[in-house]
Amino acid sequence: MAWIHLVALLALIQYLLFGALVGRARGKYGVHAPATTGNEVFERYYRVQMNTLELMVVLLPAMWMAAAYWDTRWVAAAGAVYLAGRVIYLRAYTRDPAGRALGFMLSVAPISVLIVAAVTGAALRVLNGGTP
Repeated sequence: MAWIHLVALLALIQYLLFGALVGRARGKYGVHAPATTGNEVFERYYRVQMNTLELMVVLLPAMWMAAAYWDTRWVAAAGAVYLAGRVIYLRAYTRDPAGRALGFMLSVAPISVLIVAAVTGAALRVLNGGTP
């Protein structure tokens, strides 16, 4: 489970770093809290952070559940693809939101695979009374 823990911790650190970028953008573009609008570039950073939070809420339990049934290295690798996807998403979205598709797909696809893996593993365990 160390690989799962490492990827989960990296996802949390990544989220915090994205939050720091939002804070920096607040100062740079003069968007004072609690406002979340007022400058388009700031809003892009803010949306990246919020989208990351929305996906992380699904990623973490999906990883932990999939890891209960499948090789943790494979599950961690899927989580690593998510992390890379978030970086690509950040870079693309802050430049031009229209270019975010690759980063978004590299974030959502591993989550989808992990959910399918967790459901499959659980179903096989129930049906077979053993490990998948």
